[in-house]
Amino acid sequence: MTTTAANHQGRVSGPVVRRALRCAFLLIAGAAGIGSAHAENVLEKITYNSLPGGKVELTLKLAGPVNEPQVFTTDTPPRIALDLADTRSGLTQRNVDINIGSTTAVSAVEAAGRTRVVVDLVRPSSYETKIDGNTLLVTIGNGITGSAASTAAGHSDPTKAVAAGGVEISNIDFRRGKNGEGRILVTFSGEGATTDVKRDGDKMTLDLYNAKLPANLAQRLDVLDFATPVQIIETRSRGNGARMEISAKGPFEQLAYQSGNEYVLEIAPKRADADKKKDKNAPPEYTGARVTFNFQDIPTRSVLQLIADVSDLNIVVADTVQGNVTLRLINVPWDQALDLVLQAKGLDKRRRDNVIWVAPQKEIADREQAIEDARIALEQRVELQSAYIPVSYGKAKDIAALISKPQENSAASGSGGSTSSSSGGSRGFLSTRGSVTFDERTNTLLVNDTPDKLREIRDLVLTLDRPVQQVLIESRIVVASDTFARELGVRFGISGGYEDRHGNVVTTSGTAAGTDQMTNAVLNNRFNGGRGLPAAVPGILPGGVAAPSLNNRLGVNMPVSSPAGSFGLAILGADYLLDLELSAAQTENKGEVISSPRVITANQQEAVIKQGQEIGYVTFTGGGSGISQATVQFKDAVLELKVTPTITNDERVFLALAVKKDNIADLIANPGGGFVPQIDKREINTSVLVDDGQTVVLGGVYEVERRNDLKKVPFLGDIPAVGALFRNKNKEVNKAELLIFVTPRILNESLK
Repeated sequence: MTTTAANHQGRVSGPVVRRALRCAFLLIAGAAGIGSAHAENVLEKITYNSLPGGKVELTLKLAGPVNEPQVFTTDTPPRIALDLADTRSGLTQRNVDINIGSTTAVSAVEAAGRTRVVVDLVRPSSYETKIDGNTLLVTIGNGITGSAASTAAGHSDPTKAVAAGGVEISNIDFRRGKNGEGRILVTFSGEGATTDVKRDGDKMTLDLYNAKLPANLAQRLDVLDFATPVQIIETRSRGNGARMEISAKGPFEQLAYQSGNEYVLEIAPKRADADKKKDKNAPPEYTGARVTFNFQDIPTRSVLQLIADVSDLNIVVADTVQGNVTLRLINVPWDQALDLVLQAKGLDKRRRDNVIWVAPQKEIADREQAIEDARIALEQRVELQSAYIPVSYGKAKDIAALISKPQENSAASGSGGSTSSSSGGSRGFLSTRGSVTFDERTNTLLVNDTPDKLREIRDLVLTLDRPVQQVLIESRIVVASDTFARELGVRFGISGGYEDRHGNVVTTSGTAAGTDQMTNAVLNNRFNGGRGLPAAVPGILPGGVAAPSLNNRLGVNMPVSSPAGSFGLAILGADYLLDLELSAAQTENKGEVISSPRVITANQQEAVIKQGQEIGYVTFTGGGSGISQATVQFKDAVLELKVTPTITNDERVFLALAVKKDNIADLIANPGGGFVPQIDKREINTSVLVDDGQTVVLGGVYEVERRNDLKKVPFLGDIPAVGALFRNKNKEVNKAELLIFVTPRILNESLK
């Protein structure tokens, strides 16, 4: 008995001595460090609690007394930032997801001797701060209302004082932190710039609004050598601001904050413990202190008591836990030992904070099922409330169908409609008793459900009811033509007569009609008793001499149709007349027709712009009585752009478009009367993926027509040199080119 008591006393006195030494050490350390107690504080822990009405209470636990923090808010994106001066961060996890009401997450970052706590919101919300010793309490509302707006009005927002004409980005820098994080620092020339950060996988986009980017800062930075998650930083101007596209590698987490004229985006490697996702099939990881147990037929409750002593946790054991267990465990974590004991005895556990409840598996399952049944029963007894939710950018009818799972009421009138959940279970976002109706005239949702469901539906509508992005599509249709034509022509003929001593007369001319005229003149002369010559043409100046008409004198008649220049020569001999005319023409035509239709449309909405004319023409059809009936018909000759844009997540635009340009080519005579128009068509139908602001050539048609026409007198036209008098040459080269360009531009919502 004495030995046992001594051992027992030794076990008790050990912790007492340790506590005494610890207190003495703390007193000495406190006395030595009292002068530096206020030099630096430490943020040790961030927790949160859910409050009624979608509110959230954040608890910031510090090592020392809390000084009044500097607080400011931003609306784009909605955030609340708290600066804790002379405070460093001792958090093991910098980001905490909340997703309650309007509060989505809270994060903390340490820089320049202070710690900034940033609360990410879905929408601007009111807040209250309270200091209680070493604890800072922040209560965040569920969205600004009339009264809440006045509560937050006293807090300054440096991002809202937009300077006239905007500010300028004066510097962009990149630095590596001591823990391998990459920091992008953007310095502005003044206050007034706003920012928006978006993440898509390994890509991040930082939009800087109301901040002009100088040309020397529009560059691509390769920061691979810094050994941070950041690989490439590319900055370019966009609208009235700038856009920074960041490429990163590996798992990372980002944190952004702005202080005065400096904006910091920090991208740090994600810690291994924060990046691990719970997998039901993966074996559990045990981190408890290692223990050694070697027991034979020991009561299960005693083993659980030993584990409670080792783990320094509170273990509550149900009365139904009975029986003994035999185990031999050497150097295993206590949490693994606990799991082995529970599995061996068909038990299970539930942990909350530092309390573990142990009971048979069936008892725990029955209790949880009872709690769930009670919750459902309580929900059935909760009084239903009504809410009127206006929809600004979408259609209330579509959102109502989404909330209750798409099922339209065919009996709904044109001014509204309704859907409700079935009694058999929950449908969509509604409870089993909830219903939703919509008023098409005012575009309003009317929801009747429990308060919790109403809050969820409000948050859903707030998320979905956003303005649709718009796209400006500029198209350019270029029709270029280049025409060259050269033509050489000749008219040549010899007319004359000869009479020998026997009275034989020979006449020549360009045509038989010409020789006929001269022959008649010879016969007339002989009829009057004279010689055959001269050949006076009858009816022209009796007694005079005249040659046949010019057209009858020409043996070669191949002139230029529309001569630009000509040269004529006539040689009159004693008994002959030679006629010669050389003509030539050369034309060069260069033309360019540019058509530039442009149209603005919403994302995934078709737009059509058309300009031109309808050409009417008359057609005749035979009637039953044999009388033709006239009918007026029309043909379109238009310039038309039809396009449907789709904006992708990486800010590119997918275009499904059809471009058409028609022209009147000619009017063809209708045998029945009137004319029918002939239309030249130029049309393209295609789909293309284009970067924002990029110009691409959709397609083109290049035509070249070459003609070399030769008209000549056989044999004579082939004689060298002299043969030129017996031929006509025409050379034509016609070139035509059609090019179609398109440029999509995503319209920024901040552009006015």
